[in-house]
Amino acid sequence: MSDRTISSVKGRRLLIVEDDYLIAADLASSLEELGAEVIGPAGTVEDALELVQRSGETLDGAVLDINLREQRVYPVATALARHGVPFVFVTGYDTVAIPQAYASAPRCEKPVDKMQLMRWLSANAGKQP
Repeated sequence: MSDRTISSVKGRRLLIVEDDYLIAADLASSLEELGAEVIGPAGTVEDALELVQRSGETLDGAVLDINLREQRVYPVATALARHGVPFVFVTGYDTVAIPQAYASAPRCEKPVDKMQLMRWLSANAGKQP
């Protein structure tokens, strides 16, 4: 990973919303190794909304799995957008399965290409969507 990627993620507060423990733990570990402060991971829509309510004003970005235990993460995306927090969907869903309201949101396909995800976080975390 480049020094630029590391320096631009370092110190950022990033929310992880993912219901698969292994994926969430791996992503959290990778981000923490780069110096990011990980919020969560949250494995349900309810837990994620609570974290956004408590931390929304101070979040720099978020990584959202679309399907959380048979619920869709879209209420969390809406809450993040209200707080001006950029987010990326990490999903196995094709773009046609994403509602029009979120069609322009960035998306990384599972299995996650960590370099692609880190580049997105480096370029967008801390910026207004």
